[in-house]
Order: sequence, then structure tokens, then C-alpha cells
Amino acid sequence: MARAGLTTERLVQAGAELADEVGLDNVTVSALAARFGVKVASLYSHLKNSQDLTTRITLLALEELADRAADAVAGRAGKDALAAFGDVLRDYAREHPGRYAAARLRLDPETAAASAGVRHARMMRAILRGYDLAEPDQTHAVRLLGSVFHGYVSLELAGGFSHTPVDTQESWAWVLDSLDALLRNRSAS
Repeated sequence: MARAGLTTERLVQAGAELADEVGLDNVTVSALAARFGVKVASLYSHLKNSQDLTTRITLLALEELADRAADAVAGRAGKDALAAFGDVLRDYAREHPGRYAAARLRLDPETAAASAGVRHARMMRAILRGYDLAEPDQTHAVRLLGSVFHGYVSLELAGGFSHTPVDTQESWAWVLDSLDALLRNRSAS
């Protein structure tokens, strides 16, 4: 019988918190069992293994990000929507580095298709409608924005910008302005 109070949802939430504290790579079923003061075997009625836990943390992170992004971009267009979406990713990564790392993991096609990752893609394409990009430029733009946003955030989290006195927020604003100008220029082509 499962220990009272342990549910899959509670374990996944605790796993996500653990990922933020110690890094996603250090989250295992064993570490989670230790956090609850239970034997590993007692978690297997809720989780298959550490990979199942990681996948569930990934799904949680994608859902949280999609909810935040939807709230942030609602009623916005153009650069305002672009900046709001990027700011959500950046803020979430700072607040939840382990979950952010999980959100970047590859899921199997079936799981990915049923995840909130689909909402992310739809929001990105909705933002790009404000730039009036036709295909294949729209797909190129989705890839560009994802690369720039996630690349910047990953470098910033790793301390990659700490060697210069230029404020990272100033650089972030410059990046957003540049992306907006590029997209506006492409839509005029």
C-alpha cells in the first residue's frame, strides 16, 4: 500500500522543486524518496522510474510556461507580444532553473504532441502573425526566436555574460529590439 499523502502529482511537484534546488541531473527516484523519508519502492506505485519522473517534470514545466506566456501575451501584438513571450522564458528560467532545463528536454513524439509544447508553438506563431510572415519565413522565424531566446537564457544562467560590465537587461532589450526590427524588415520583403 502506498504511504499516505504520496500522490503522483505531489511527487512530481517535489521533483520539480528538487530540480530547481540541485539541478535536473541530480533528480532521481532515490533522491525523491530521501526527501520524503520513504523507501524507493514506495514511490514505484506512482512513478515507473527516474525517466518517468523527469518526463513528468518536463510536462509540468511546459504547462507552467505555457500558462505564464498565455497570460503575458494576451492582448498584445508585435514587439510587445514578442518581448512578453521572451521575458516569460527568461524570468521562468531564473526562478526555476531545474524546471527550465526540463522544459528543454526532448519528448517522444506522442508525449510531445499531447504536451503544452504545442501551446508554445501556437503562441509563437500567433505572435508572428503581427509581422505578416508567409511560409517558410514563419517557420524560420519560430526557429530563430527559439534559438535566440533559449540561447541567451542558457548563457545568462551559466554566467556567460558575467565577464563584462554591460548590464544583461540592457543587452536583452537590445536583442528584443533587434529581433523586432529584423522581423519587421522580413515582412516588408
